[in-house]
Amino acid sequence: MLDTIIYIALLLFCYACIGFVVGMLLKRNDVADIGWGLGFILICAYVWITQPITPLSALVYVLVTLWGLRLSLHIALRSRGKAEDFRYRQWREAWGRWFVLRSFLQVYVLQCCFMLIMSVPIIIAAKASYSHIYPLSFAGVLLWLIGFFFEVVGDYQLSIFIKHKSRKDEVIQTGLWRYTRHPNYFGEVTLWWGVFFIVLPVQYGIWGIISPITITYLLLYVSGIPMLEAKYTNNQEFQAYKKRTSAFLPWWPSA
Repeated sequence: MLDTIIYIALLLFCYACIGFVVGMLLKRNDVADIGWGLGFILICAYVWITQPITPLSALVYVLVTLWGLRLSLHIALRSRGKAEDFRYRQWREAWGRWFVLRSFLQVYVLQCCFMLIMSVPIIIAAKASYSHIYPLSFAGVLLWLIGFFFEVVGDYQLSIFIKHKSRKDEVIQTGLWRYTRHPNYFGEVTLWWGVFFIVLPVQYGIWGIISPITITYLLLYVSGIPMLEAKYTNNQEFQAYKKRTSAFLPWWPSA
């Protein structure tokens, strides 16, 4: 298993270098957001080619590839014709003369480090000695489907809202967004917990827990909710919405 991890790490470093060059040429580091999902497709393609295929590994590859393809396509379409994402613009200004180096290390290389950590369940599935799918794996698939539903529907509802909103500072409060301020983040976290439960019954499956723990931590405490909601600090409508709506787990809004 260690050799596979090393090869994937080298592959991801090359991927980070390519992403960095593309970002510098286009003068927008938010291409890294598109590259996030595509990176996992690259990992799945590598283990598909280099490792024996089993029903369990094929299931994981298909689910992760479907998620990655959908997410990258969604982000690419969303950012088309728009300026660089506000987070990257802030970093561009804050990093000053160190912008190029910090972009390479803190955007592209760091992202691929997280990809490597997140890919542990994929590697476990690729190395599993048993080929059949366990009952717990089906529970994981169900969890993945729930998460995928929240992410896809949440993103779709938000894109429709943005197209038709009457004010720039108007806040979406309908559909899944009535029950959680971040249905797409909830969906992404949930589907990665699903991937973990799919591989949990196999040897070393428990180590796959590092993947959902990582994405949960990142979205709840680092690059997800905190950074996005900081953007709406002075938006009174959002602050009222924030008081009555669950931040993450779907729940009925308070009165």
